[in-house]
Amino acid sequence: MTRDRQAMLYGVGAVALWSTVATAFKLALEMMTPVELMWIAALVSWALIGVLVIRRGQLGIALRQGWRTALWAGLMNPVAYYLVLFAAYDRLPGQEAMALNYTWALAMAFLAVPILGHRLTRIDILAGLIAYAGVWTIATRGAVLDVAFADPLGVGLALASTLLWALYWLLNARDHREPLVAQWQNFSVGLPVLTAIVAFGPGFAWHGWASLGAGVYVGLFEMGVAFVLWQMAVHQVSRTAKVSNLIFLSPPVSLFLLHFIVGEPILISTLIGLALILAGLGLQQLQKTPSEAAAERI
Repeated sequence: MTRDRQAMLYGVGAVALWSTVATAFKLALEMMTPVELMWIAALVSWALIGVLVIRRGQLGIALRQGWRTALWAGLMNPVAYYLVLFAAYDRLPGQEAMALNYTWALAMAFLAVPILGHRLTRIDILAGLIAYAGVWTIATRGAVLDVAFADPLGVGLALASTLLWALYWLLNARDHREPLVAQWQNFSVGLPVLTAIVAFGPGFAWHGWASLGAGVYVGLFEMGVAFVLWQMAVHQVSRTAKVSNLIFLSPPVSLFLLHFIVGEPILISTLIGLALILAGLGLQQLQKTPSEAAAERI
């Protein structure tokens, strides 16, 4: 099997797992608060990634260096990003929170202008206009001429999560830590903070085996296994675009699962808005970097 084919299989596996998380979030949040879900998921993910770091013989490196970066990175991801994301899922239908969260790639393109000094192309601007027209359609639930959002706080939280995620990755552009080590260090910083938030907030309570299972699932697959599979795909593939386009498979599958498992009726406004968001992302993906264009000429 070629490296590219292996990378595609890893990528498909990651996307398949990510397609289930919107449903897992909604089911879990029916049984516990966003903070409690975050704490269980972070604990499981920290343990899983820690085992992988040990198996790869990287524990010594993880303990000796990189903690200065981890101090701020861990507060952004997992703490700030996931708390805001789960709060959005707690207020909005899963289909709306999921669709709005997919605009993070566009948020990254716009934030890269002041942070990294990038320039926006005409395609970037057009893609943003198309995608954020989709955001408006979802936020107003189809009443596009009405500025009264159905849940303005929920929409604000969902969009804030995209800004946090985009900002996290942009600030990590100069992070030279190995990805798995960085993830474990970030969770090592974030987990005590989350523990304190739970202890001084809702407190530790037993909600039953189903809620525990939901939290473990989120920790294993949203923050753990899917991350590892995606990293393996990106590092093995010859061109990142080959696997990055796989992410477009996730939203339709997520909608299907939310409808048949959670029981959410799929809103026409969500379908139209999601189509616009994916169209904007697709347009942005069509752009070729200078290195890709040179590779094609060769």
